[in-house]
Amino acid sequence: MSTDLYENPLITRYASKEMAHIFSSDVKFSTWRALWIALAEAEKELGLPITDEQIDELSQFKDKINYEDAEKRERETRHDVMSHVYAYGLQCPKAKPIIHLGATSAYVGDNTDILVMKQALLIIRGKLVNLMYRLSKFALEYQSLPCLGFTHFQAAQLTTVGKRAALWLQDFYFDFLECERLIENLPLLGVKGTTGTQASFVELFDGDMDKVRALDRIVVEKLGFQKAVAVSGQTYTRKIDFMVLSMLSGIGQSVHKMTNDIRLLQHLKEVEEPFETTQIGSSAMAYKRNPMRSERAASLARFVMNCLGNTADTASTQWFERTLDDSANRRIVLPQAFMAADGMLDICRNISTGLVVHEKVITQHIMNEIPFMATENILMEAVKKGGDRQELHEKIREHSMEAGRRVKDEGLDNDLLSRIAADDAFGLTLEDIQSLLTPEDYIGRSAEQTRELVEEYIMPIIKKYDDAIGGEVELKV
Repeated sequence: MSTDLYENPLITRYASKEMAHIFSSDVKFSTWRALWIALAEAEKELGLPITDEQIDELSQFKDKINYEDAEKRERETRHDVMSHVYAYGLQCPKAKPIIHLGATSAYVGDNTDILVMKQALLIIRGKLVNLMYRLSKFALEYQSLPCLGFTHFQAAQLTTVGKRAALWLQDFYFDFLECERLIENLPLLGVKGTTGTQASFVELFDGDMDKVRALDRIVVEKLGFQKAVAVSGQTYTRKIDFMVLSMLSGIGQSVHKMTNDIRLLQHLKEVEEPFETTQIGSSAMAYKRNPMRSERAASLARFVMNCLGNTADTASTQWFERTLDDSANRRIVLPQAFMAADGMLDICRNISTGLVVHEKVITQHIMNEIPFMATENILMEAVKKGGDRQELHEKIREHSMEAGRRVKDEGLDNDLLSRIAADDAFGLTLEDIQSLLTPEDYIGRSAEQTRELVEEYIMPIIKKYDDAIGGEVELKV
């Protein structure tokens, strides 16, 4: 650990080693070399004078990157790709003449970005599956436990603890669908040349357009992809970066929504995130149990969501076939957006594994509010006994206003039910009224909706990717 230089907290505090490795120099430059090998192999297959000996030499040094040679050369040339071509050539003197043959810098740069992002998307997909699995278990466990619903953060009709978790779960389900779509449809740049016209390859193959088209297809297949972009300038359209970060932004929105809800619930003392026995909630107030995990996840989510605007700016300001003002920007925003998304998903998985539900507090909150919610049922019961619906509606309104004033202005208990029972117009005893206050009668189809979401939408995904399930998340701080 360096103490005299800035270190990125995404690496030191939040992102997993797995995600940080994907954006490492080792992965980047070994992928560059894999691309040069694939290009040489394809060019050989299509008739260019490249030997097996040259390709074997390239393969031998694919992962043995001579960084010092490349760094020294880049200080002289100010060109990262040509510096690594040079360094690779020092290790592979026989293959040196055919390294990067016909290609431009974007061939290795852009194709590597897509290859790396796809690996990162696979990690994100696995973490989404694991989180959905954890949330599904929690939602099913509490599918029938009534709790106050809130609109405008004011008490509304009842829902259930599990149904509320199902709302979070469904958001992540939609994020999963978009992540899956990107993994299946992400295209490589392919082999397009300096301005995307493939002119240098047309020259290499003496004007044989079919071979140039085949070169693009063969290289893409060698790298494990189904297709390349149909057309490009020197680079692939930066809208692809925007599409990928739109998905990460979507996950950020889901994380922020879930963790905001948990923070509010923890204030109400209804549901709490995990809190370890030695954990300190506040440096000053020793009694506090701050929702630090949810706050951290929301903080990272806000960062990811704001990365999206950066990619929109980059996509919209590319000049004609290429401009380089995207380069430094993308080196920062793409890896950091993925690492922040990785970190916040780990935190959410940690939270969802250890959520604590305080049922007695939830019940107390329900019973404080249910007299107001039961007034419609009370009204119907009184009408059955011969009351006038319009007259009784007005009386309930008056009693409700007075009971509410008593609670808010005097800090007293809600006496609405006693007021109604004492009003002869309703013809109901207090026992009659209390029989209408069973919370389970006010949750509608909450439990059924929760089961339907899990069984019909989530479980097929869990079964398909069951190898992603398991393991524990260890938060670094």
